[in-house]
Amino acid sequence: MSQLPVSSTPPIPAQASTIPLHRALPALLRDPLGALVRFADEARGEVVRLNLGTFRPYLVSHPEHLQYVLRDNVANYIRDGDGLLWRPVRRIVGEAILVAEGDVWESSRGALQPLFTAKRAETLVDRMAEAIGEAVDGWAEPAGRGQPIDAGRELTRIVLRTTMRVLFADRISVPDAERISAALDTVTTAMLPRLLVPFVPYSVPMPGDRAFRNAVRTIDDVVLPIIREARARPSDGDDIISVLCRPRPDGRQPDEYQVRGDVVAMFSTATETTIALLSWLWPVLEAYPEVAGRLREELDRVVGGGPVRREHLPELRYGRMVLEELLRLYPAGWMIPRTAVADDVLGGVRVDAGATVLVSPYVTQRMAMFWPEPDRFDPERFAPGRPRRRYRYSYYPFGGGPHQCLGQYLFLLEAQLIVSTVLSRYHFRSTEPVDLAPRIGASLSPRQRTRLTLRPVEHEPR
Repeated sequence: MSQLPVSSTPPIPAQASTIPLHRALPALLRDPLGALVRFADEARGEVVRLNLGTFRPYLVSHPEHLQYVLRDNVANYIRDGDGLLWRPVRRIVGEAILVAEGDVWESSRGALQPLFTAKRAETLVDRMAEAIGEAVDGWAEPAGRGQPIDAGRELTRIVLRTTMRVLFADRISVPDAERISAALDTVTTAMLPRLLVPFVPYSVPMPGDRAFRNAVRTIDDVVLPIIREARARPSDGDDIISVLCRPRPDGRQPDEYQVRGDVVAMFSTATETTIALLSWLWPVLEAYPEVAGRLREELDRVVGGGPVRREHLPELRYGRMVLEELLRLYPAGWMIPRTAVADDVLGGVRVDAGATVLVSPYVTQRMAMFWPEPDRFDPERFAPGRPRRRYRYSYYPFGGGPHQCLGQYLFLLEAQLIVSTVLSRYHFRSTEPVDLAPRIGASLSPRQRTRLTLRPVEHEPR
């Protein structure tokens, strides 16, 4: 019996399955995060299209497809500053490293990358630990009086004090940093309506627009004079502002608005990411007391009653596992939209040129096909002896490919120092019931502010 000839013609790509408008839109308006996870789970990771009327993005959730979009064919999937979902971010940072592509992005990243190598991050640990310790010293008075503290405000103060000293060489004062941070917090809330209905044109006023404009004006009032002063008096410092004001490695001399965009982008990623992630620590430890107990046992054994130092960090393994699980459940960069430059085939599905591709660490990192009991907080998923994950991109809280977060190594060191310093000094109790519902914006944070009562930890003498 003769064999049939094998065709070398590639299969014709299929049209993506579509979630119809009458189902997709109400679900996303009611519970956007939960709806996206459900759509991805029901599709078993296949590429699906969401019918939102005139806006019909593709939802990409399988790690193999994510690797293709973020790394293997990254040139075809760009961060389109004029795209419907990137436009609010561009209104904050302009043509900055956070949004730009091509030569502009390469120029900014090339200037900043030496500041964020693992080797340099290690040299900053002692300075970070000192700044964090000084900030936490301020808790002694309210703890002694039994007065609750606003956990979010205090965490912001710790992160800003540390970041301004270590990365900005105190060119931005802590009070000015607090103004920028408050404005960015306003922006996060104000842009939510447009994130939920990105197809509404900007000519149509929406709730939050005025607050957004006022917040951007506040940021400019703080940042532009500092940049102009730095450009007028160049220095050889290795802080972010000094580096960005110098000619770039490719010889370009950026104008002040390019520098302004990059400074705001780096301020945001260096502070808001840490604040957003660690704001989940208090409610999570309240909801999972066994995790809190293990953290304290490790800290007592490794650190004791003294300050947290550089040499302690490698031994604080369970603390690192807790941070990694926080990043899985509550990635700050929860949505990473891309725009297809040309027609393509992704997972056997045709993707049209100009279409929006939705990539979400939050979605993939909560899918049951990749994570058993995905909604349960379980640091043991990241225990050193566990088998390697089958898919690299089943866990990518810092993005992936060439646009992966520059400061991820420094971020983890800082977060570990903050958690270890706070918990080695204080027991805490939330004054409100635990609420693990997220507030959506540019990043994810708890829906309600957390107030804590503190009690100093009593250490046995060694």
